[in-house]
Amino acid sequence: MNPGDTMKFNSAWSVWLAVPLIAMSVAACSKTNVSRIDPGSVTDLSGRWNDTDSRLVAAELIDQSLNGGWLDRYADANGGAAPPVIVGEFRNRSSEHIPVRTFVGDLENAFVNSGAVTLVAGGNERDEVRDEREDQQYNARAGTRAGLGQELGARYMLQGELQSIEDEETSRGVVGSRSEKIVFYQVDARMVDLESNVVVWAGQHKIKKYIERPPLGL
Repeated sequence: MNPGDTMKFNSAWSVWLAVPLIAMSVAACSKTNVSRIDPGSVTDLSGRWNDTDSRLVAAELIDQSLNGGWLDRYADANGGAAPPVIVGEFRNRSSEHIPVRTFVGDLENAFVNSGAVTLVAGGNERDEVRDEREDQQYNARAGTRAGLGQELGARYMLQGELQSIEDEETSRGVVGSRSEKIVFYQVDARMVDLESNVVVWAGQHKIKKYIERPPLGL
């Protein structure tokens, strides 16, 4: 092998050795980093509705509702008993996808933790319980069956809707585009007497977010 061929061989061999090293370096740089944070911490990445909004709005609405006169009126008429309440549907009428079931769960948790009402299961949870109770009538021992027709009927239903308004402006500069955005959320809730259809309490909570996105590279 002449010197020229030797140089070509060494150069090619160096390239083949370098390729895996480059690939390993790129893989190391693009590795996803995951860290665990407190689920109760306030985190805002995109500015959209998130778990913090769901939890805080639910707590605020339940606190408002429990300070309404309907609670005392029921207690006075029923020997101080806690009113049986069911959480109904909350409609998402906002401009983005909001996991409403998570929000309903936060409302239910706030009700239970307050100790001021008796929360009655509804929706799919109620259907599942009824299916189990029906199954017990045929498959469980007589002394262990949950009795039929013994459900606690809810006297009040909490229901409502979520709405949002967005206002955005984008300005173009030498280094790129800069955008500013305002997102306004309004959550309305109503407590309805299931016997009379009378709205015994109505409340709302609002959130306003300012989102600024600087030009890329800054």
